[in-house]
Formats: sequence, structure tokens, C-alpha cells
Amino acid sequence: MKKKKNKKSVKRNFKLLLLLFFTIIAAFVIDEISEKRLRDQAITLIKSYPSEEVEAYAPVIQKKLDEVELGKYTAVVAAIMQQESRGKGGDPMQASESIGLPPNSITNPEESIDAGIKHFARTVKYGEEKNVDFPTVIQAYNMGTGYIDYVASRGGKHSENIAKEFSALQVQKNPDKYNCGGDKNNFRSPYCYGDFTYATKVQKNIQVFTAKNHDIEFENPEKAGS
Repeated sequence: MKKKKNKKSVKRNFKLLLLLFFTIIAAFVIDEISEKRLRDQAITLIKSYPSEEVEAYAPVIQKKLDEVELGKYTAVVAAIMQQESRGKGGDPMQASESIGLPPNSITNPEESIDAGIKHFARTVKYGEEKNVDFPTVIQAYNMGTGYIDYVASRGGKHSENIAKEFSALQVQKNPDKYNCGGDKNNFRSPYCYGDFTYATKVQKNIQVFTAKNHDIEFENPEKAGS
């Protein structure tokens, strides 16, 4: 009887030790996942935080927008610049293509801001005419005003799925050009015309830029242009 009891006791102790072992491993794994999530969140925040270059351009952006009576969109255009280039290079607004030139043809930042604001102003005006929501206007900076027409024909509200549909149509027209550089692992593939997540990213940048510059009163970009 004692031997049986000892065996049962050993088995029970072994199970308890095994359970304890797996509990420790599970806790370690959860901690690792939590730490990784926090690291990823921190990296994302750093990437979206306005760069010094974008902040330095903010007064110029404000001045240029005031000239075309669109000063309320300063935070929006700064957020677009953040997404396009983080304020770096000779074409911080990545506006060369908006005037029919190859990418990065503009080498003067002030010319880039001029061209970018003209392109943005066109999208705002056309968006108002077509009665689309403001995220559509933001996405059109990336995909062109044809996107506004596309959204207008589908209820007037932007979504990433609609942006994917529009991108796919453009890819069909020129698959050799819009192929994500042949990289099938690119997150945009196979929707390689523009970035279907563009409006989402810019809106996050707007929130960060506005929060950091809390002493400046920016109009809510969701209401502006509506």
C-alpha cells in the first residue's frame, strides 16, 4: 500500500512540477509578446511623430495655404508631408508627378510646397463639388482626382476597400508600371497603384501633429471641406 501511495504521490508531484513549468513558460512567452507589442507601438509612434523638418516647414505651409484661403488645412498638409517624406529632400511634398514630371524632379523645397498645395487645393475643390467625405480628398492626394470620381459613384465615402478597387483598376491599365517593383511581399501587392492605406496614415499623422502643436488651433479636418 505504501508503494502505491508513494507512486501516486510521485505522479502527483510530477504533474504539479510539469504544470508549474508550463505556467512559467507561458508567463515568459506572454511577457515577451507584451514587450514586443510595446516595442512595436513605440516604433510606430516614433515613425508617425512629426519630424523636425516638417515642423520647420509648418510656417511656410501655413503662409502658402493662407494665400489660397485654405489656412485651416495646415495640419492636414503638414501630415501629408510627414507621410510623403518626413520633410526630407528637395521634393518634401513629393509633388513632381502632380505637375506631370517624373518622381523627385523638383529639387527646391519651396517649389515642392507650392506644387503640393496647388494639387491639394484641386483635390479639396473637386471633393466639395463631388460631395465626398474628407478622407477621400486626402486619399486623392496620393491617387489623383480620378479617385474622387470613383468614390462619388459609390456613395461618397472613402474606405480602404474602395481604394483597393480603384488601385486594381489602374493596375489593369498598366500592369508593367504598377507592380510594386516586382516585390510580391510588398504590403500593397497586388494593389500597387498608390497606397490604399494613405488616408488612414495621414489622419493618424494629423492627430499626432495637432496634439504636439496643441497651442495652435486647427480646425477638425473631418469637418473641414464637408
